[in-house]
Amino acid sequence: MKVYTAKTAAGTLALLALLPSIWSQQVPVVETNLTNGMRVLLVERHDEPSVAGGWVAHVGSANERPGITGIAHLFEHMMFKGTTTIGTTDTTKDFEILAAQEKIREAMRDEEKEMRAEIRSGKIDSLLKPENWTPRYRELQKQFQALVDDERKVLVKNEFDNIYTANGASGMNAFTMQDMTAYFCTVPANKLELWLWMESGRLLHPVFREFYSERDVVFEERRMRLESTPMGVPMETFNAMFWEALPYSWDTLGWPSDVSTISKVQADAFYATYYAPQNLTLILVGDFNSLETTPFLEKYFGRIPRGTNNPPDLVTLEPKQTVEKRMNAEVDANPQVEIFHHTVPFGHKDSYALQIFGELLSNHTGRLYKSLVVSNGIANDAGAGQISMKWGGFFDLSGEAATGHSPEEVEKAIYSEIEKLKKTEVPPEELQKVKNNFAAAQYRKLSSNMSILHQLIWNEGEGDWREINTADAKLQAVTAADVHRVANEYFTKENRAVATFTRKPAAAKTTTE
Repeated sequence: MKVYTAKTAAGTLALLALLPSIWSQQVPVVETNLTNGMRVLLVERHDEPSVAGGWVAHVGSANERPGITGIAHLFEHMMFKGTTTIGTTDTTKDFEILAAQEKIREAMRDEEKEMRAEIRSGKIDSLLKPENWTPRYRELQKQFQALVDDERKVLVKNEFDNIYTANGASGMNAFTMQDMTAYFCTVPANKLELWLWMESGRLLHPVFREFYSERDVVFEERRMRLESTPMGVPMETFNAMFWEALPYSWDTLGWPSDVSTISKVQADAFYATYYAPQNLTLILVGDFNSLETTPFLEKYFGRIPRGTNNPPDLVTLEPKQTVEKRMNAEVDANPQVEIFHHTVPFGHKDSYALQIFGELLSNHTGRLYKSLVVSNGIANDAGAGQISMKWGGFFDLSGEAATGHSPEEVEKAIYSEIEKLKKTEVPPEELQKVKNNFAAAQYRKLSSNMSILHQLIWNEGEGDWREINTADAKLQAVTAADVHRVANEYFTKENRAVATFTRKPAAAKTTTE
């Protein structure tokens, strides 16, 4: 047991006294725009001689459509394949091979069209099985593989990464989400111009080498992350059931039939639309001088031509859910329950009260864990949280049933805790504790160039980078009445989808034995 002395109590009071200054701490972001429309965010920090650099493409899986789902994530892979000067020993030969490959793939797509007709008529069951391929398709596959072998002779594998590593860079990576795709790394301060040249080069002169083999890599990633995990496909199914209209209903990895058939022609069109400068935001955080750096930004990134057309806005809105949705699944995992409620998108005025609501329920000090795990012992774990994306949001409630208990028991207990918050306002001291947790977490996020960069990437990608400076004040302004109101407004039976997961009979028998 921890004993609190006068000294530790005084330290706690001192921390509470500091919280107002923590809340008001601002990240000094300088925003500007290049002549081609690219937004630039600059944050000078001279604590260490390095710069965390990144850029956000305002495109994710929500900007896809049936037929090309997974293409945004595919681009995350393709943007590391190099440029006209990086990644090959012979640019001319490289382009000749790529053109020849595309001619063969066009003929293969004609064959795939015929095979899809055979799937619809029941003659075959999948395009992915070699035994279902037509003789013509098999021959084209051999011709294409010969060109792949030729391409490998002029490829310089991982040259993009090797150049960065040789110059002291670290942490080069990227990610794709529903609303954004982001690329980032850290470079020594004296290598900032190299970063500007490298990153602008892969936007100005990208070469999508190994497109079809990389497409297969993405397909394999889907198999490993979703299809080979006990909860992967069931949760994918649940998510597809939850969203009715918004294009959040498919995973960023895409549907299998789409990923395996995306063409380079489709990819080129997608790139031209969504990777244009007016749809990108460049972010630098670290040891540089903004006034001295700005001309170099224009020199390198300003040379990228503005896109012919602005990317289309997403106009589809999620309709109000009027009936409860339920799904039951048998999985090779512990019995559990997931409950989604439709809520609000990023930056909505209610998103802050919902975040507070989630913190009240979540973590080992939250109401769900203390009630379901500690007091009643019906769950091994339980949690909650508000997820706000650019076009919509949801609140996730979950719990894993303890031995001898069922997902239905856990579900009922979760509703019991929700009802308490719907009936009675949260006490002031409990509300303040949660607010303090948010303030402390925000303070920790300002500890390094990369952590600040990631916050700016996330907020910019979801809709407004300024949230890095304004969100905490909005959270601190949430009242007990606000929490009470959102609890009653959003947590209704007709606004939720529920998924219960129980062990498959064979798995349950094996466990018992």
